Amino acid sequence: MTETAKNTTEEEMQNASPAEQVAAEEAAQEDVAQDQADAAGSADDVIAALQAENAELKDRLLRTAAEAENIRRRAKKDVEDSANYAITKFARDLLDVGDNLRRALEAAGDGSQQNEAMKTLIEGVEMTERTLLKSFEQNGIEKMEPLGEKLDPNKHQAVFEMPSAEHPEGHVAQVMQAGYVLKGRLLRPAMVGVAKGAAPDTSAEPGSNVDTSA
Repeated sequence: MTETAKNTTEEEMQNASPAEQVAAEEAAQEDVAQDQADAAGSADDVIAALQAENAELKDRLLRTAAEAENIRRRAKKDVEDSANYAITKFARDLLDVGDNLRRALEAAGDGSQQNEAMKTLIEGVEMTERTLLKSFEQNGIEKMEPLGEKLDPNKHQAVFEMPSAEHPEGHVAQVMQAGYVLKGRLLRPAMVGVAKGAAPDTSAEPGSNVDTSA
């Protein structure tokens, strides 16, 4: 307010009646209160906007931290998998060596009936097989001989079905080729024959189960 306007207002207040002076004072107080309310409302709006922005930034920070942690875990798992399963192809190749050693021993039969040279050869093959299996174990390669186990398509490859009185239906009745796992991951499924039920009883004479009471 300018000095001239202020002086004019003071003169008007002096020339005004008491009732007019009271009304003018009340109006002035109302203007001041309105100005304070507007200022308070503006401050509240600013605070609310800052709080919303802070919440958004906090949410972004949490999301970024979570994403960074997921990336770190994936990278760590990739490194571990690379270390654990880097020998997968090499291990599969060695499985064939183990199979051939086992076939040689099975073909040789009972070494006690062989001459000394053959016994020595069989002992050498057996020692080689034991050394190979020990190396497998040291590198996390485990052999699976699932005879009698329930067929598991994730670990067993069913080659044929066969009647069996010793094993329940759906269980492994014969192992044609052993399976292997590398640190919990399937390296090669076991090739198996699956029981399809007990073999029929053929010991009774034909017609002995016919009811002749009629």
